Amino acid sequence: MIKLLTKLEHRNFQRLWWAQLISQFGDRITQLALVGLIAERQPGSAMEMAKLMAFTILPVFLIQPFAGVLVDRWDRRTTLFICDIVRGFLILSIPFIFIRWHNLIPVYLIVFTVFSFSRFYVPAKMSILPDIVDKESLLMANSLVSTTGMIAFVLGCALGGFLVDKFGAKMGFVIDAGTFYISAVILFFMALPMKLRINKAQLIRSGRELVGQIRQSVWTEAREGIIYLFRQKEIRFVIDMLFVLLAAAGSVYVVIIVFIQQSFHSITRDLGVLAVALGGGLFLGAVLYGKWGRRFGPYRTIFFCLTLGGICLTVFAGTVYYSPNILSAIMLSFILGVVIGPIFIAANTLAQVVADDQMRGKVFSAMEIVIHFSFLVSMMLSAWISEYVSRFWILLFVGFVVAGVGVVGFFRIRYEEQKQAAPAC
Repeated sequence: MIKLLTKLEHRNFQRLWWAQLISQFGDRITQLALVGLIAERQPGSAMEMAKLMAFTILPVFLIQPFAGVLVDRWDRRTTLFICDIVRGFLILSIPFIFIRWHNLIPVYLIVFTVFSFSRFYVPAKMSILPDIVDKESLLMANSLVSTTGMIAFVLGCALGGFLVDKFGAKMGFVIDAGTFYISAVILFFMALPMKLRINKAQLIRSGRELVGQIRQSVWTEAREGIIYLFRQKEIRFVIDMLFVLLAAAGSVYVVIIVFIQQSFHSITRDLGVLAVALGGGLFLGAVLYGKWGRRFGPYRTIFFCLTLGGICLTVFAGTVYYSPNILSAIMLSFILGVVIGPIFIAANTLAQVVADDQMRGKVFSAMEIVIHFSFLVSMMLSAWISEYVSRFWILLFVGFVVAGVGVVGFFRIRYEEQKQAAPAC
């Protein structure tokens, strides 16, 4: 891990890592700023929070089917750079639009546009990793990329909770815009050829070629990508497990925000503290798995972590509901982060190793579509149910289901391994 962050031959990865750390730090501040805006308008409403999240997820279904195909055609570093620049401008416009109209609808539309560009950013980021690190370092690189999100999560939530509480939500958007621009500058200086030289003739020719490509082959390649996914057993497994995990995350996301706000009688302060604890656990889990993950198979890791994650969520809900003590909630949030951190690393690494180079963008785009679909549907359903059922019982139910999936899957893997190891009669 230290070599990837210090050795000169890994300078491209180092720049990517720093760019993600900075931009994702700003994202966490924006997330808390949006929570603050909703709490000011509709306090205690899980459904209003779900509506906001829906605008961040809808681009997955409208843009993602094309994004993977196009990312495989475009220069990946250029895609990352342009996405950062555009998203920074859009985020910066939120406080000015809100000041002018005092209405959340334009904000939702901007959020929708920002996440539309993110649909190109995510597969480009995941696809570029095998291009800038060798195969032996890929697991560690994925661990560090995940670690980026964990560090940013911790720092962003810690600072974001304070900023929103003291200065209001608008300041968070300004900071996030700045982090996007800094990230773009770092990506610009990656030591890879960036295709930014464009003249008028080239622009017209490229535009015509792009339109022709979209008409002739985007749908064909998207269909081929889906067929490829169904034929790859390992990738199907990754998608199935991410579907389960994100369905659980969607079910608890908006419910647990309101659950924490009402249990501790605050808007962002205690929410930020618990998010910091969760992020710290995710960071430790990613680091531990990055260091010792090769000793465990990805299948065992995913099922084992799902089991422990479901148990932790159940204990957290019961503890906060019956005895809302912030210290015990912090400890349980940290433990939950530790046990679920390795799941995404194991899943992404498995997909990268199995997928062919020309299919990586399509694979990660398909994964994004599946997990966001599960997140959106479960989130809206959970928010609706929370109007009639206690949020505590929703969290308890989700915890039991996740733990059950993990237990069944873990013993099934053990059975298949024993069956394969048994001598043929």
